[in-house]
This record gives sequence, C-alpha cells and structure tokens, in this order.
Amino acid sequence: MDQFTLNLIVVGATFALYIGIAIWARAGSTSEFYAAGRGVNPIVNGMATGADWMSAASFISMAGIISFGGYDTSAYLMGWTGGYVLLAMLIAPYLRKFGKFTVPEFIGDRFYSQTARTVAVICLITASLTYVIGQMTGVGVAFSRFLEVDKTTGLLIGATIVFFYAVIGGMKGITYTQVAQYVVLITAYTIPAVFISLKLTGNPVPPLGLFADAKSTGMPLLETLNGLLNDLGFSEYTKQYDTTLNMFLFTVSLMIGTAGLPHVIVRFFTVPTVAAARSSAGWALVFIALLYLTAPAVGAMARVNLLDTFYPNGTTSAALSVAEIEAGVDARGNDINWLKNWEQTGLLGFEDKNGDGLIEYNGGADNELNVNRDIITLANPEIANLPGWVIALVAAGGLAAALSTAAGLLMAISSAVSHDLIKSQINPNITEKGELLSARIAMAVAIVVATYLGMNPPGFAAQTVALAFGLAASSIFPALMMGIFSKRVNNKGAVAGMLAGLIVTLVYIFLHKGWFFIPGTNSFTDADPLLLSIKSTSFGAVGAAVNFIVAFTVSNATDDVPEEIAELVESIRVPRGAGSAVDH
Repeated sequence: MDQFTLNLIVVGATFALYIGIAIWARAGSTSEFYAAGRGVNPIVNGMATGADWMSAASFISMAGIISFGGYDTSAYLMGWTGGYVLLAMLIAPYLRKFGKFTVPEFIGDRFYSQTARTVAVICLITASLTYVIGQMTGVGVAFSRFLEVDKTTGLLIGATIVFFYAVIGGMKGITYTQVAQYVVLITAYTIPAVFISLKLTGNPVPPLGLFADAKSTGMPLLETLNGLLNDLGFSEYTKQYDTTLNMFLFTVSLMIGTAGLPHVIVRFFTVPTVAAARSSAGWALVFIALLYLTAPAVGAMARVNLLDTFYPNGTTSAALSVAEIEAGVDARGNDINWLKNWEQTGLLGFEDKNGDGLIEYNGGADNELNVNRDIITLANPEIANLPGWVIALVAAGGLAAALSTAAGLLMAISSAVSHDLIKSQINPNITEKGELLSARIAMAVAIVVATYLGMNPPGFAAQTVALAFGLAASSIFPALMMGIFSKRVNNKGAVAGMLAGLIVTLVYIFLHKGWFFIPGTNSFTDADPLLLSIKSTSFGAVGAAVNFIVAFTVSNATDDVPEEIAELVESIRVPRGAGSAVDH
C-alpha cells in the first residue's frame, strides 16, 4: 500500500471517530454546550485538558523550535509546564467554586461591572484568535504534506472538520472528542520517538536517550550534536545565546499566560466539584508530562538525523548531492524522497547556489537548505526512514493536536460572545434555544476568521502561540489573580488594568510583527527589539506588571469595593461547598 493511501485511511479513520463522538455527545442545552453538564469524570477531564492544552504548537512546532534553538528554547518547556502548576493551584479550584460558565462572567460579577465583563470578552477574543492562528497554521502544514494538497486547501478541510464537531457537540462533544484526540496524539508522538531513540542511542526511552551515548560516535548524543553543529558553523546546541533578561521574561510570560488562557480554564468548569477540579488538574499534568518529557529528545534527535542526511556518517567533507536528491536515494541506499515531498509543500527548499552539484547545509551565508521549523516533528519519521504506518500515525497525531485545541479556543470565543455579550447585555430575555443558536453562529464566524488568519500567520506555530500567551498574561491573568486574592481592586481599577495591559502588549507586538500582523508594517524586529533585549514574545510579563500597577493605582484613587463584593471574594477562597452553575 502506498504512503498516500495509508495516510488517507489513518487520518480518515480518526476524523470519522471525532465526528461520530460529536454526534453521540451532541449538546442539547446551554449547560451541556458551555460546561458539558458539569458531570465529567476528573480523569476524563484531565485527558481532555491535556489534548486541549497540547496544541499544534506542542505537537508540531515545539520540537522544531527546540531542534533549531537548543538551550535558549528550553523556556517553552519551563514556561508552559510551570504555568500549568500555577493554573492548577491558584486559579482553577477558585473559579470552579464560583460556579459560573465563563471567565468574563467571573470578572463581570467579581468587579460588579458589565464594562469589566465586556473588556474581559475583548481580551479573551484577542488572545484566543491569536492562539487559534497557530492551530490553523499547523493544520495547513499537516494537510499540505500528508494529503498532498496545498496549504490553503488543507486549512479549509481542517476548518470544516472543526466546524462540524465543535458547532454540533459544544463543550460536551468537544470533551469526549478531545479524549480520543489525546490518545491519538500521544501515541503518534511517542512511538516515532521510541524508534528514533533506539536507532540513535539504543535506549528505548527518549528522555533517557537524550543523555545516552550516540551509536555513531560513542560520545553523549548532545556532545555529538554540538560537534556536528560547530563543524558546520551553526550555533552550539547546549549554549545560551539569548539574554538572561529575555529568557526570564519569556518564561514568566508563558507561565502566567498559561494560567490566564480561557480555553484551558473553562475545562475546570466541566467537573462536578472543587475537589474534582483539583484532581483533574493533577491528571492533566500527568498526561501532559508524557509529551513534554519527550519533546526535547525529539528536537535534538531530529537535528541529528537532519545533519546525518546531508552529511552522511558525520563527515562535513561530502555533502548530499543534487543527483541523489533527484534520484530519491542517497549513497548509502537510504530513501530520501521525503526531501522532494516536503519541497512540494513550500516548507522546505534547497538550491545549489555555487553550482557544485552538492547541497551544503551550514550556518553561513552560503547555506543552500531552508527548513521551516514546523515540519520537524511531522517529517522526523520520514527522515529516520521509519515504517509507513508510523508516518501516517504522526500525520493523524499532528491534526489531532491542532484540531483539539482549535475546538477549545473556538468554544471559549463562542461562549464569550453568546453568553457574556448577547445573553448578559444585548438580549437578557433570549431563550435557551436562541442562546444555543447564537453560540453556534458565533463559533462558525470565529472559524471563518481563524481560517483566514491561518493563511497569513505572523510566525511559526509556536511563535504565534507565544504571542497569544503574552496577550493572556497581560490582560486576563492579573484580573483573575486580583479578583480571587485582593479585596482592594474595584471595578474601575480592573477595567483600567486590563485595557492598559492589553493595549501596551498589543502595540509592542504590532511594532515587531507588523500592525495587525500585516507584513512589512513593523518598525522593529525581535533580533533588534525596541526595549532592551525584550522580544515581542516575552513582553506579556511586562504587560502584566503594567496591568497590576494600573489596577491598584486606580483602585486606591477611587471608591472602595462594596461590602458584598468583599464577602464574595472571601467565600471564593473557601474551597468547599461549590454548587451547580448559576445562569443569569
């Protein structure tokens, strides 16, 4: 069976499974649409949260970022996992105790202001839309290669699938679909990693293989990789090049951005009790760890395999020839058709600039290979010459990761529009049927917008997602923390803080990435940033500080918080007695 047919069968089977689950778990009420009826088992919710959390950025792009960035990109791992601990301990149980459907609903009630609720909706939509761009980018990358269609067609196919199961199923359908997607993505990620670790080091456990000796040299794998990179003029893999200031702010930005992401927070509204919220957070960390412990090994081993493809046996004197690439077989008899396959997607390019018949892959200006980092995980099985079924499984896993998170983000956007704008402010008398319809229409519109933006992303999937984390860090996280742990911050302070944090972060991002991500409209680059060494992806921590300062300053200069709100804050911090959701 040829690879294309195998890809179609495996990917098609997983899509049929997702759609079948959505039909089986179709939401019939607003409670089921927004919060899956509040009856999800903590272990099931932990697995669904893992899939919701491990997006295209985690599955498709993170290993590529690590593969090319080395030590400096370890901040992605530290920030994203550390942030989940913050979310599990400082936010999720308290919001579950509050007992409402959405994050803006909590902010609106806690800060006794519809304006605060509206601003929270704006912050949520801004962060979630930026995040979903990264997912749609990942969908396009996966489809363009494995189903042999162009990126735009791939995006449209992925958007159609998400539209079907998210719009029909709501949170109830998304929850059980995400459980299936977690099983697919974690299987697809770990099986190739085990094969490759065995091939390079003889150790079947990838995190241990990362620190084992390479078979080819007898030296530690990372030492072998450093030697190859030095010989070719690339940056050393294990050395820090970024400034400590930027790395610290980037890690903080990812941590507090994680704790402020609405599509992850809302998962804890689906369990029956506060204890279940804490339990599901613990299970989610277990499920997430399975991938995050493996990702550094995947990144490093992919770089080794890539270098070995272009410089067989670790020698830099004999590069891969154009004739070998055209033939699809190298001098060692290895199948290298993956190079031409990925070239057709536009995500990998090579050019014999000096006409010597060789493709020299090096860190100098005469480098003749261009690799999009988003392809590393997806191409890794092909680079390592693994069986066809593994390649098909990775295709399904990449799509599962992107679609699961896209669905969660679209759910957050949909509920914010229908519940926090239409139901709460525009038409309070809307029927439950009408609210369900408005939620589904809002989700459909969000899918259309996200698909369009996915065609013109501002960076690699993981970079785009990092921008979304910065926006959540600067706007939503401070409001949640002050709402839960401070009785001093009033409505005026909360609104001013959220707007200040969001605006200053957005402006800083636009100055570096282009206004509204339009190419060519930027004034600075992350290589030469506006403020010290702080890149646009790291500015969320600064924006959060601005939010806190403005909120407390304005609150201290204006009215005291009403007594009943102070009592509400006190009751939220007692983690027991959480009742059912109150819809109003």
